[in-house]
Amino acid sequence: MNALRLLLLVLAGYLAIGCASETPDTCRGSLSGTLNAAMIDAESRLAEGCSYEFDRYFSELLIIAEANPDRRNPQHFSEFLLRQTANGTISRRTAEGLYNRYFNIKFVSLQGDYNTCSQTCPVRARVLSTMQNELKDKELGLLRVSNDAASFYRADHLYKEAELVLEATCRACEAGSRR
Repeated sequence: MNALRLLLLVLAGYLAIGCASETPDTCRGSLSGTLNAAMIDAESRLAEGCSYEFDRYFSELLIIAEANPDRRNPQHFSEFLLRQTANGTISRRTAEGLYNRYFNIKFVSLQGDYNTCSQTCPVRARVLSTMQNELKDKELGLLRVSNDAASFYRADHLYKEAELVLEATCRACEAGSRR
C-alpha cells in the first residue's frame, strides 16, 4: 500500500510540474508581429488561462501599434476589448475605461457628479496629476498609435480647460467659505 501511495505521489508531482511549466511558458513570451497577429496571439493565450497577463498583453499591443500608427487602430483595440469582455477576461466597465483612457478625448479620471468644493478641491493636485497621467496615455493612443493629432490636441485642450475651471472654482469655493 505504501509503494502504491508513493507511486501515486510521484505521478501527481510529475503531472503538477508538467502543467505548471506549460502555462507560464505559454503566458510569458512577448507578443510580436503585426498588430492583428499579436492580438490573435494574445487572445489565444488569454483563452488558455493567461488572463492574469491581460494588462501586460494590452501594453505590448499598444507598443506594437505605436510602431505602425494607423487611424484604424482604435477600431482594432475596440474589437479586441469587446471580444475580451464577451470571453469574460475583463468586465465591460474595464474595457470601456481602457478604450476611453487611450482613444477618447474625454477624461475617464474626471467622471461623475462631483460636488467640486467639497470633493474635488481638497484633492485638486491629485486629480490634476491623474488627469496628466491620462493625457500621456491619450498621447500614446491618439497621437502615436492612431496618428490622430487633431483628437490628441483636443484632449490636451480639454485638460487645460479643466485645469483652469478647477482652479477658478476652487478659488471661489475658498472665498465663499471665508465669508
